[in-house]
Amino acid sequence: MGASNQSTVTEFVLLGLSAHPKLEKTFFVLILSMYLVILLGNGVLILVTVSDPHLHTPMYFFLGNLSFLDICYTTSSVPLVLDGFLTPRKTISFSGCAAQMFLSFAMGATECVLLGMMAFDRYVAICNPLRYPVVMSKAAYVPMAASSWVAGGANSLVQISLAVQLPFCGDNVINHFICEILAVLKLACADISINVISMGVANVIFLGVPVLFIFVSYIFILTTILKIPSAEGRKKAFSTCSAHLTVVIIFYGTILFMYGKPKSKDPLGADKQDLSDKLISLFYGLLTPMLNPIIYSLRNKDVKTATRSLVAQKCFTR
Repeated sequence: MGASNQSTVTEFVLLGLSAHPKLEKTFFVLILSMYLVILLGNGVLILVTVSDPHLHTPMYFFLGNLSFLDICYTTSSVPLVLDGFLTPRKTISFSGCAAQMFLSFAMGATECVLLGMMAFDRYVAICNPLRYPVVMSKAAYVPMAASSWVAGGANSLVQISLAVQLPFCGDNVINHFICEILAVLKLACADISINVISMGVANVIFLGVPVLFIFVSYIFILTTILKIPSAEGRKKAFSTCSAHLTVVIIFYGTILFMYGKPKSKDPLGADKQDLSDKLISLFYGLLTPMLNPIIYSLRNKDVKTATRSLVAQKCFTR
C-alpha cells in the first residue's frame, strides 16, 4: 500500500527496530517492565487519593488526575510499541494512526497545563495560606482540572485534523515506533507550512506559557519560604512543593534534552543518531510517568502513610 505515487495511503509501516532485530526482545522486556511499573504505581496512587479522606484536597485531586493521565498517555502508545517488537511487518491503519496521534498529543498537552495548575495550587498554599480554602475550593479546582483536559483535547483535535486532511500518496514508511506527528507529516505530498505554524503556536501556548507560569510561581514560593524565620518551618513549607518541582524538572528537562541536543553532521553517524533519537523519544514517554508515583511516594509523608494504611487494610481483610 502506498508504494506508488498514484495510490492513496491507507496504512503506514512502522520501522521501529527493524534494522536491529537482535535488540527487539531485549527492549520488549524492558519496555513491558516499565509499562507494568507505570500501571501499578499510578494505579496505586489513584486508589490511595480516592480512598483516603485525608487526601481529598486540591493537591491530591490534581495528583490523581496526573496519574490517570500518565496511564492514558502510555497506554495510547506502549501496546503498539510492544506489538511491533513481536510482529515481523509492523503496520497500522490510517485511522488507527490518527487515533493514536490524537491521544498522545492530547495527553502531552494536558500534562503541561495540569503541571501549571499544580504550581498555582502550591503558590496559593504557601504564599496565601489563609485564603487557600476559599481560592482552591472544590468549585475552583475541579473546573481547573477539567479545563486542562479540555484544552489538551481541543489542541490535539486541531493538530490532528490538519494532519489527516493532508494527502499521503507516496511513501508510507514511518521511521519510528509509533505514529509520531512530525514523522507522519514528513510523508505528506503537500505543503505542511500551516501544520508547522500551528504546531509552533501550540508549543508556545502549551509549553512556553506553563513553563513561564511555573517559573514565576516558584519565584514567589521560594521568596515566601526564605522569609520564614525558623529552619524547621522553611523545611516543612518546601517539602509540600518539592515533589511537584522535581516532576516539573524531569518533565521539561527531558523535553529540552530531546529537542535541544545538537544534530550530528557526520553522514556515517546518521543511522546511529537516528536510532538514538527514536529510543530517547520512546523512553521520554515512559520515564516521567514511571517516576511520578515514585517521587510523590518517597517525598510525601501523607501519600506514604495512606499507602501503608491501604496495604495494611488489604492484608487484614484477607
